Amino acid sequence: MTEFSVKYENYIECQLCPHFCKLKSGKTGICGVRKNTGEKIELTTYGIISGIASDPMEKKPLYHYYPGHKILSLGSYGCNMSCDFCQNFHISQNIHTTDSLRITPKILVNKAMHTENNIGIAFTYNEPVIWFEYVRDVSEIAKRSGLSTVLVSNGYINRKPLTEMTGFIDAFNIDLKSFNNNFYKKLTGTGIEPVKSSLKQIVKSGKHLEITTLVITNENDSEQEMENQVEWIAGELGKDVPLHLSKYFPMYKRENPSTAEATLMRLYEIASEKLDYVYIGNILSENGQDTICPKCGATATQRSGYSITQMNIDNYGRCNKCGNLIYKNYSISSSTKH
Repeated sequence: MTEFSVKYENYIECQLCPHFCKLKSGKTGICGVRKNTGEKIELTTYGIISGIASDPMEKKPLYHYYPGHKILSLGSYGCNMSCDFCQNFHISQNIHTTDSLRITPKILVNKAMHTENNIGIAFTYNEPVIWFEYVRDVSEIAKRSGLSTVLVSNGYINRKPLTEMTGFIDAFNIDLKSFNNNFYKKLTGTGIEPVKSSLKQIVKSGKHLEITTLVITNENDSEQEMENQVEWIAGELGKDVPLHLSKYFPMYKRENPSTAEATLMRLYEIASEKLDYVYIGNILSENGQDTICPKCGATATQRSGYSITQMNIDNYGRCNKCGNLIYKNYSISSSTKH
C-alpha cells in the first residue's frame, strides 16, 4: 500500500488527490490508473509511456526556467480531472495498460543523459500527479545524475504528496483553468480551492512556478475574472510568477469558438497591469511573446515560436541594462545568446 492511502474493512481510500476515491477490491479511481488490488492501491500504468520527445523548455511552457534549453518530455495515460475541453483527451481520457511502451526509471534517465542538449526530464502530456510513484522513482535517479525535473500539472493534489513532490521536482507549470469555482465544477468535475492551495504551497517551497490559463470563449474570458485572477496571483504568489494565456481551440466535447486574438490581447493587457511577466501562447502572432524587463523596459528575450534570442541578458540572468534579475534559473544556451 502506498503511503497516500488508508485501508478500511471494505475498501481502500486513495489520498493522493482531493477526490479521496474509496475503492472496493478490483475497482479503479476516477483517474483510471490507480486500482485496489485487494491489499493495496497499485499504479497500473507504472512505466507505461504514451509519448516521449525532446522539447524546447518553452513548449511546457516554461519561459523563465533555463530558457533556450531542451528537456526530455514524456507522459502516460489518465487524469484526475474530466475537462470537456481537454486538448490531450486521447491520452488523458483513454487508459492503456497493456501492449504499450514501458520504460524503467533507470533506462529513462540513461536516455535523458544521452539526449543531445538535454538538461532534464519533464512529466507532461497527461496528468503526472496520478503517476506519482513512477515520477518519484525517475526523479530520484535523475537528481542524482544532475538532471533537472519538471512537472506540468493541473495542480489537483493533496498537501502531503505535493510536499514530497517539491522535494524532487525543480519546476512546475500549473494549469489554473479559471478563477471561478463554478467553471471547475461544470467543466472539470473538480473544485478550484485545492489548486489554489497547491500554487501557494509550491511558491512557499521555493520551487520555480509558472501558470497557464487556457482562455475559453464565453467560459473564462471575462475581464472581471482576469482582474480577480491576477490580483490573487500578485497578492498570494508574487507578481514575478509568469502567467501564460493560451488560445483555445474546439476539442473533445466542447465546441465553443476558438479564442479571438483580440480577447487574448485584452486579457494580456489586464494581467500585465499587476504581473511582471505575462505571455500569450498557442497563436501564430508574435504579440505577447517577448520577455520585457519590468524595471527598465528593455527587451530581455525575443521569441518567435519556440526559437528565442537573448538580447539584454548577462551570464547570470540579469538585465544588462539595469541589473534587474529576470531569470533565477539560467545558464547560457549557445544557440540563443546574441
